[in-house]
Amino acid sequence: MTITFVGHGYVGLVSAAVFADLGNTVWVIGHTPEKVNNLKKGIIPIYEPGLEEIVKKNIKAKRILFTLDYDEAIPQSDAIFIAVGTPPKSNGEANLSIVLDVAESIGRHLDGYSVVATKSTVPVATNEKVREIINEVKPETAQFDYASVPEFLREGQALSDTFYPDRVVIGTNAKRAADLLIKLHKPILDNDKVPGGTKLINTNIPTAEMIKYASNAFLATKISYANAIAHISELAGADGIDVLEGMGLDKRIGNLFLQAGAGYGGSCFPKDVRALIEIAKALGYDFRLLKDVEEINKDMMFSIVKKARNLLNQKMRKKTVAVLGLAFKPNTDDMRDAPAITIIKDLVEEGAFVKVFDPIAMENAQRIFANMNGITFVKDPYAAVKDADLSILVTEWNEFKEIDLKKVKKLMKSPLIVDGRNIFNPEDMKKLGFTYVGVGRK
Repeated sequence: MTITFVGHGYVGLVSAAVFADLGNTVWVIGHTPEKVNNLKKGIIPIYEPGLEEIVKKNIKAKRILFTLDYDEAIPQSDAIFIAVGTPPKSNGEANLSIVLDVAESIGRHLDGYSVVATKSTVPVATNEKVREIINEVKPETAQFDYASVPEFLREGQALSDTFYPDRVVIGTNAKRAADLLIKLHKPILDNDKVPGGTKLINTNIPTAEMIKYASNAFLATKISYANAIAHISELAGADGIDVLEGMGLDKRIGNLFLQAGAGYGGSCFPKDVRALIEIAKALGYDFRLLKDVEEINKDMMFSIVKKARNLLNQKMRKKTVAVLGLAFKPNTDDMRDAPAITIIKDLVEEGAFVKVFDPIAMENAQRIFANMNGITFVKDPYAAVKDADLSILVTEWNEFKEIDLKKVKKLMKSPLIVDGRNIFNPEDMKKLGFTYVGVGRK
């Protein structure tokens, strides 16, 4: 098939690369000339393990093509996917302006029959608005059906999640569209690398829209619940890590997303939790549970700074603090809503000098902190901890798990560590002479 993705962020570019690798001709429409020109050369604007290689492979095979022009890609496409951002407004609602603008541009360039599908995460009823816009502007001879095909990829594991997903959700009211989309996804649905196989959910559009929000909000809830239990365990003198492990061994609960830490971040969970709160509000329901999930997550970030303050006897001013890890999770350079942002800002506001390092996200972080004094970006983790009064581990990169702790202790002014991801063994840290504090650990 010939298909098009509008948008070349995590969702659009990863999905385009995967479907090209499965043998389709895939167009990717962007709106920034510099980025599109770079993509034509195989220069990727995001960090995702394996993505650069698969994009270059399919550029060489002429299966993935990048353009700024809708009229070059849309008329010849069997399926067109909207994969652009839906950033939150100040009140938490999803900003749909880009999605709606893209829908109009797609509609004006339709020719023959195509399926237009949304991959962007959008509130219930958005797809009906998109359908109406396309209907208003499309040529009279053009025909289309509309669908919602949400994505469930995780940054850092996006290629694997797209090639081998747990489920493929196709929401549409048109059989012709469903048949075409199922055919497109057949190589993914037929793979044998997912235990029990990839499940197909063929449903209506509102259900597909809700599945995405419900999934992300539940995972965020699970993380906040784990963090709340960890906090209570600390107060009770219990080992929160053992508590959570004991919970996770129950097959009804499972251990995924049940680890205590510095809180969740990224492009999905914070945005989608806020958006679902607003969706519920518009429907007349006060989603108090998700409001608490959001508050617990904020509290976890503040609690990391509180732990640091306690280790420094409440004297943060003019202390040097090393922050290891800036991205919201390992194997990505994504800084959107990263806990490190809140933690670093709090440290600086309390008068600390902060030295920071991340293996991948330094460039994005420098843009975020460009106008803030008191932050020094260094070349490696050892430069960060050198002469530090305290170190805070925020992102669980493998590089930090394998760090030479004896060297770290020698470099630090004071051997004080707050482990925001519980990657170190407390007994080992004690033997090495560190004063160590984790999350949920007694």
